[in-house]
Amino acid sequence: MVISANELKTKGISAIDALLEKSDEAIITLRGKQKYVVVDIEKYNYLRECELESALLQAQKELANKQYVEESVDEHIKRIVNEL
Repeated sequence: MVISANELKTKGISAIDALLEKSDEAIITLRGKQKYVVVDIEKYNYLRECELESALLQAQKELANKQYVEESVDEHIKRIVNEL
């Protein structure tokens, strides 16, 4: 479901609530282009959990494949500064 930023200004949060009753997400457009997505907190927490689970699986895969660097704190700082 889509709502314009202008409509959101005039109708307020009740417009978002109405959209979220019909759909899992509300898309806010700005000047005719999709700009933001609003979801309820339960959906957000679920998506965040999925993101963290994916990051954990990726880290476990990298550890298993020895795709990591062992270094001191000073070496690490130098390496990331040089990568910038």
